[in-house]
Amino acid sequence: MPRLFVPPLLRPFCEGEEEVVVDGSTVLEAVQSLDAQYPGTLERLCPDGKLRPGIAVTVDQNVTPRGLAQKVSPESEIHFLPAIGGG
Repeated sequence: MPRLFVPPLLRPFCEGEEEVVVDGSTVLEAVQSLDAQYPGTLERLCPDGKLRPGIAVTVDQNVTPRGLAQKVSPESEIHFLPAIGGG
């Protein structure tokens, strides 16, 4: 099952957990699984059904432009990081 690494700002809502095993075949399903275990995390991470601005998703150490729609495998690691802008 995928492992979701909990961003520091969400840890107080996840009993301090840094990593949670979740269900799902996409990032969205994984976040929904996290929310089933720790209610309220979905709304904090994805208000209005979209990933909060300024947050990037990595799956298996690769930043994904697909965001919540990105497919994950049972062995995947999912991280949420502050997006880095530049030019």
